[in-house]
Amino acid sequence: MENSQACKNCRKRTLVPDDVTGNMVCSSCSVVQDFDNFEAHIGGITGDAGTYVRVGTAGSGSAYSYKQTKIYEAQKLIDDFMYKLGLEGSKSQEVKLLVEKVTDGEYGSGEWFPVLVGACSYVVMRKDQKMLPMVEIADLVGCDVYELGRMINRVVDYTDQKLPEFDIVNSFERALKSIPSFGKISGEVMQRMLQQGVFLVQCLIKWFVTTGRQPIPVVAAVLVFVAELNELDVKIDGVARELHVAISTCRRRHKELLARLVEVAQVLPWGNDVTTKNIMKNAPYVIQYMEMKSMEKRNSAENVNDVFDVEELVGNGFSEFNLDVVESDSSYFESGHGAIDRIDRPDKFKISYETLAMIYSNFVDEISSIDASKEIGVANSRKRRQNFDVDECMDWWRGKSELSKRVLLKEILEKDVGLDRNPPSFEKACSDEMRRREKIRAAKKRIERVMKPRLGDEDFEIFDLEKSTKRKRKRSESGIDWEDLIIETLLLHDVKDEEIQNGHYNALFALHVFGDNENSR
Repeated sequence: MENSQACKNCRKRTLVPDDVTGNMVCSSCSVVQDFDNFEAHIGGITGDAGTYVRVGTAGSGSAYSYKQTKIYEAQKLIDDFMYKLGLEGSKSQEVKLLVEKVTDGEYGSGEWFPVLVGACSYVVMRKDQKMLPMVEIADLVGCDVYELGRMINRVVDYTDQKLPEFDIVNSFERALKSIPSFGKISGEVMQRMLQQGVFLVQCLIKWFVTTGRQPIPVVAAVLVFVAELNELDVKIDGVARELHVAISTCRRRHKELLARLVEVAQVLPWGNDVTTKNIMKNAPYVIQYMEMKSMEKRNSAENVNDVFDVEELVGNGFSEFNLDVVESDSSYFESGHGAIDRIDRPDKFKISYETLAMIYSNFVDEISSIDASKEIGVANSRKRRQNFDVDECMDWWRGKSELSKRVLLKEILEKDVGLDRNPPSFEKACSDEMRRREKIRAAKKRIERVMKPRLGDEDFEIFDLEKSTKRKRKRSESGIDWEDLIIETLLLHDVKDEEIQNGHYNALFALHVFGDNENSR
């Protein structure tokens, strides 16, 4: 031990080899000696490697350059994102090629690079008509939707591409199959929910509920409605969180869907009693009516049998009562009384008001006695039932309408589902214009009363303090708000009624009110 080298710390010759690592360790101060067991390479790069020095590390003398290491790390990151997004095979390769094209083969290593990978993934899937929600990608790459949207626009502009229209039907199908809340249902229920959801989504497209709106909250609203229709316990809060959208927006779209179905239900004999609170109990009848209306223009022999569904809708689902009256009206549905001629125009069915009233009254009586009467005869399915059972109405869905499958927008707009509505923004603009027209008329009356007061009008006896306070109280209770005062000001500056009805108050004030003051100076 005395012939060994001296310790670099205590300078004593007490160095001993370590049994595990082979390094020389001082037995006096326990300091490990540096670079004591280094072995030189013999035979070039294919020779024996040292104990701690490995080929391929970054830095001076490394076998891989900085660019190669950056590309390797970038491709590794892309593969990780493709696995998390569920993209495999050709789609994953298309994303890699698009990233390489956008970056000119340089890739990247900053915080912006994951956002770019997400944007390229969205563009590739959107081009193939397979929706990949932006909110899901943004949540994965760790950015907000707006930042991801800006990156998508940059990718589209750089590659000079044109993305197809957003397919909300495909988004609904993907959400129904991917959300864990619907993972335990059977295949038959899944297929029925898929057809019903596609039918309702395309009805919402026809009613312009999706126009100018975020599509994913509409998908969430339809998912919750279809789940409740098939007696599944699914909450809208959970669906909204799984789809990464705002819960409040999903609730508004769900209320709009219920409101549209209530409007359709008004054609039923008991339609005046249908509200958003009890629409789920009447939803099978409403949707069956909508499905029949959507098949009116067909002339195939298959639809002749569908005419008999009308009888089941209003007559066959109830107990036997006054068969003479019902059968006399039901004869209009039979082929011998011109049913084929009435397929295109079911409004021509001649059912008396007395029969409809009797049907509804018996419907109410039998619904109230459902809990009391549990035993229902099922020996002959075509025989009229003595009691009404809600469970036996689960076969109301036929799925024969074209709207149960994906169709073009032109075909959706041509279909008749029992209700035609304008876009909500258009209806709101019309109602706002009508409201402003009424406000202009009321403002003109107030101005006229001030400019031409009538004698004996107590509202204008301003010298009496008590009556003056009464006048102020009346004006405050009349509902005059800031908009009324603005309209009065614009009328006093000779602004035309047509310009005020448009509602651009800031522009009108800048042009007529403040502009007059500047001109007067």
